[in-house]
Amino acid sequence: VQLQASGGGLVQAGGSLRLSCAASGRTFSSYHMGWFRQAPGKEREFVASVRANGLATYYADSVKGRFTISRGNAKNTVYLQMNSLKPEDTAVYCCAASLSYGTDERLYGYWGQGTQVTVSS
Repeated sequence: VQLQASGGGLVQAGGSLRLSCAASGRTFSSYHMGWFRQAPGKEREFVASVRANGLATYYADSVKGRFTISRGNAKNTVYLQMNSLKPEDTAVYCCAASLSYGTDERLYGYWGQGTQVTVSS
């Protein structure tokens, strides 16, 4: 599966952005999907994940209550709605696909190219 992330940009603190990740291939509905981010000088970290059937989600504590992950299997797309953004959310956000559900990036064998999110104070 090939992934293409989009929707990043520059936003003020407290604002919102919605990231999209479009997947190619007919087996998108078989994959669990995740969003990860990497800030300058930091390691990549897990943000959110959604099961292949869309019935379960999981979030990092740092984004819980502010971010929402969802998927539209008919559109081969996964979304990350980000509200109440903070400067510390600034990072390159990548979507990833896995046949195993979890938060460990090593489970994810397919990665998109990333989209920059910058939150100004």
